[in-house]
Amino acid sequence: MASRIAYSLFKPMSLRARLTLLYATLLGGIILLFGVLTYLLISAQLLGQIDSTLEQTIQGVVQNARIDPVGEVNVITLPTLEFTTNVYLQLWDREGNLTQSSPAIRNFSQPLDPLRLKASAPTFASVSIETAHLRVLTTPLMVGNRQIGTLQAAFNLSLADSIINNLLTIVIALTVTSMLLAAGASWLSIGQALAPLETVTETAAQITRADDLSRRIQYSGPPGDEIGTLIRAFNRTLARLETLFTSQQRFLADVSHELRTPLTVIKGNADLIRRFGADDESLDSIKDEADRLTRMVGDLLLLAQAESGKLPLNLKAVEFDALLTDVFQDMRVLAGEKVRLKLTEIDEAQVNGDKDRLRQVLINLISNAIHYTPQGGEVAVSLSKAGDMARFIVRDTGPGIPAKDLPHIFDRFYRTEKARTRSKTSGFGLGLSIVNAIVDHHGGQIDVDSVEGKGTTFTVLLPLYEEES
Repeated sequence: MASRIAYSLFKPMSLRARLTLLYATLLGGIILLFGVLTYLLISAQLLGQIDSTLEQTIQGVVQNARIDPVGEVNVITLPTLEFTTNVYLQLWDREGNLTQSSPAIRNFSQPLDPLRLKASAPTFASVSIETAHLRVLTTPLMVGNRQIGTLQAAFNLSLADSIINNLLTIVIALTVTSMLLAAGASWLSIGQALAPLETVTETAAQITRADDLSRRIQYSGPPGDEIGTLIRAFNRTLARLETLFTSQQRFLADVSHELRTPLTVIKGNADLIRRFGADDESLDSIKDEADRLTRMVGDLLLLAQAESGKLPLNLKAVEFDALLTDVFQDMRVLAGEKVRLKLTEIDEAQVNGDKDRLRQVLINLISNAIHYTPQGGEVAVSLSKAGDMARFIVRDTGPGIPAKDLPHIFDRFYRTEKARTRSKTSGFGLGLSIVNAIVDHHGGQIDVDSVEGKGTTFTVLLPLYEEES
């Protein structure tokens, strides 16, 4: 219940106001606690000194008293108390009659402490008589086991009360003043410290209104403080969002471009069929373009699964050398007489992976090498071990990849030959993206090295199966 009330009170307040109130309250509480402790300590010390004075006064009176033969008390000499009006004495006999008193209260016939007049042991008490506030020590006078009278000594607490009240006033005034000063100083310092957050908020609002993810927040304060760390994280987030947004725009543009050609072909053939009737050539063309679209949708789905971390993999021990031999035989048919495809080295290597996905990697890389190698060229593949990794290499003698294109060849829909005509057998620029995703999900890595005019080399490293490693 208390937490709900506190939340309802602080909810409408700004962070600056809440922190200011917190700091002012903490400082006020500390000063108030210190003041209360000081108040109690001084009060105890003053009261202790007064009690000590009363005890010394009683002792002085008792030392100057003597008992007559019949057992009556006879005070011969009282201490000289004329130098102060704050100490008063009364002597009462055992019947409760006042026998002697200090000159300052000679006309006062009532006990200084009526409730403790019959006390059997020395007793301190603070009492109020009319407007006077007194500290009274009641001491029984004993002869053997018989009480023969009572001596009461009182000290006027007016000066002590005045000191205590002044101290209390000072503590309260100091607490209130300190809280006000702390609130003012906190408000200014916190406002200055939180000013960059207002810049962050304003920049975020401008980005939302203008859809401009290229904006960054400038911070002139210490880079290692919390605000600087927050702004750096925010700028990194903006950079990441800008990259994703740009990638998404490029992706949509590429998908639109790739869809335009097959859809145009399908629409044109449909119009021909409507006008002249169905023929095998038109139907085959529609089927081919539909197959191309189906492959593209499948590739995009595979990439989406890989990027979300949900790519289904059936991991188990795979004889990678046997798998490469099977793929090599299939690719020889694709190479035909155009390209010399040769296996330069093959070593026994068992990897932990998904056989179908690894086959897809081999087919993509080797078929790409064959496709981009000119007539009479050569494509060489090899498999060896490198420590606890299986190393697969495919090298061609094609035209190579320009240096400016190398950092982007694993991007979706990226092609190094932007102006070339798409043929029915050409891909969509998704093959290397898929290869990179599959290798990455197997815990491996893929590298590319290319020199224009001399060819390209792809190197794939995959972890060996655990038992073998």
